[in-house]
Amino acid sequence: MSQTAAYEALAQYIDGELIDAGGRTTQPVLNPADGSVLGHLPRGTAADIHRALQAAQRAFTLWRRESPMKRSEILRRAAQLIRERAPQIARNITLDQGKPRAEATIEVSSSAEHAEWHAEEGRRIYGRVVPPRSPDVRQLVVREPIGVCAAFSPWNFPFNQALRKVVAALASGCTVILKGPSEAPSAIVALARIFHDAGLPPGCLNVLWGSADEISRRLVESPIVRMVSFTGSSPVGKQLGALCGQHMKRTTMELGGHAPVIVCADADVDRAADLLAPYKFRNAGQVCVSPTRFMVQRPVFDRFVARFLERARAIRVGSGLDDGVAMGPVASERRLNEMIAFAADARASGGEIALGGGRIGTRGNFFAPTVVVNPAATSKLMRDEPFGPMAGIVPFDDLDAAITSANSLPFGLAAYAFTTSTRNAHAIATGIEAGMVNINHFGMAPAEIPFGGIKDSGFGSEGGTETFDSYLVTKFVTQLN
Repeated sequence: MSQTAAYEALAQYIDGELIDAGGRTTQPVLNPADGSVLGHLPRGTAADIHRALQAAQRAFTLWRRESPMKRSEILRRAAQLIRERAPQIARNITLDQGKPRAEATIEVSSSAEHAEWHAEEGRRIYGRVVPPRSPDVRQLVVREPIGVCAAFSPWNFPFNQALRKVVAALASGCTVILKGPSEAPSAIVALARIFHDAGLPPGCLNVLWGSADEISRRLVESPIVRMVSFTGSSPVGKQLGALCGQHMKRTTMELGGHAPVIVCADADVDRAADLLAPYKFRNAGQVCVSPTRFMVQRPVFDRFVARFLERARAIRVGSGLDDGVAMGPVASERRLNEMIAFAADARASGGEIALGGGRIGTRGNFFAPTVVVNPAATSKLMRDEPFGPMAGIVPFDDLDAAITSANSLPFGLAAYAFTTSTRNAHAIATGIEAGMVNINHFGMAPAEIPFGGIKDSGFGSEGGTETFDSYLVTKFVTQLN
């Protein structure tokens, strides 16, 4: 079977119906490993957006009153289907997004746990009774679903990021209109098929394709949509947030990061380098929590750099479908050109390109794992999120200065530190300005953990019990008997 023949049949999903192009305009979906056309994605019309809004509103009037047990049953069935279909979904993610098939398989399979966790936790959305000041009064606080939600998910983890938004909304009793990534759409269509086959009522989940600007504007401006969840870059998130503010729409924003790493002199340096190198180049560095700004205490700086380079050199780059490949292409030609620009700026500003620094070959969007030693503080790499396979490593002497440097950018999503000192660990945990701080390991993935940032990295959480906050409204009921 050819790669193209195995690819997902692309469609929109509105009111329980998969809708192919049917005379609509389409856009090609490209394989970043070789530039071949995998399929053609239908672009929705204004009528499609209107139909999705009406379907979601109609479905909400019923879904909000559905038993939490029934909602849980459907989410559990979806989790089962995710596990069953993971190999094919993962293969298609490799085809349109580029990550190695092993990484794609983990992304899809682990998403089943998120569906199951929300299935269980959605049964425990409780209110409370508030003791009254008068014996004739009864006071209740109840949590109710906010309504129709609009969700915008990214291309770097096309299945997992969309799934998180969908299950949180559905478990809360909300309905969803999802605009996924046009660059890597197969996972979103597969997700729609899974919920359809799991028995989700028509209209509870709708998938639109087309112009992100038009879809976001129409959805946000519609009085039907009550909440917006967005994962993507900080600049786009700010634009969308401003539009939501004009219409008083509640939002959850999971935006960009530029994660700092602090490696103290007392750390297990070899272990730190062994863990950080593959983690940095996972998904070709196209991860919002990817470690990027490495600050290593001077006494162990040379040792860490040598070990990190050794591990980075061993990373095999190639098509994600090939056995043994640890890093695939970046997702698009635009990302490739961005990485070339970052490398050129690093050289021009005096940084030492100790590894990589350029494109691999002339076919596909392959960029070499790149390590820049002593990049200038004013360089593009140390100021802007590269969102690609590039790391900058600088020495530091004083821990307080390293923490200040880590906090110097407007980002605040994830941060990492390696130390065996409880005093250092406490200083880092309390001093770092980030939504998630990982010390001596990486612990952000589980469904029960809140995932989100501060400052320009957004607000709100996906995962943990906090995930429901954005999808629920609090109602106070007071009754005089």
